Amino acid sequence: MMDVISILFYFFAAVLLFSGLKVITAKNPVHAALYLVLAFVTSSCLWMMLGVEFLSLTLILVYVGAVMVLFLFVVMMLDVDVETLRKGFWKNLPLALLLGLIVAVEMVLVLLNNTKIVTPINADPITNLSNSNVLGWVLYTQYSYPVELASMILLLGLVVAVALTLRKSEKQAKYQNINRQVSIDSKSRFTMVKMDAEVEAPTAEGEQK
Repeated sequence: MMDVISILFYFFAAVLLFSGLKVITAKNPVHAALYLVLAFVTSSCLWMMLGVEFLSLTLILVYVGAVMVLFLFVVMMLDVDVETLRKGFWKNLPLALLLGLIVAVEMVLVLLNNTKIVTPINADPITNLSNSNVLGWVLYTQYSYPVELASMILLLGLVVAVALTLRKSEKQAKYQNINRQVSIDSKSRFTMVKMDAEVEAPTAEGEQK
């Protein structure tokens, strides 16, 4: 019977394979980038299980937090024509299959080599704190302001990418007219309308009461 570690390993490995396959088969480039984020997250979980917390957290902070925002920014700014890219798919398929076969053979050779994985000591013998715990304390105490600044810059880049690439379409989307907002004055904000007072007509129930 498998233990919890083995179940988590096979679960994260299955999600990683699925997300990696969707990265290269997704029709929408933005969806492919989001599947790549999922692949990075599951890879980070696998690295965390191996005891390399620093590399695991670095993968989340650097690749998911920074590189993927850049990928989304470039993809949305370029407005890639997917139909044009698909025209050369079958022409490049033999080369892609050859490269995939080479990578698969290399992975099989690594697995058959009986490589011994040595579990690193991930705890300080004095404080008995793991690497991830120490890294978290350093990032969010000594370097808390740079981390917050970097997160705000990345969020700003993501919002700007969406704002710059938003196209007017028939979809139910709200748009801002900046010129109209700037040129408005206090007199044109509202309009006074004169109308006669309306009296509600009595109903049959009201007459009975």
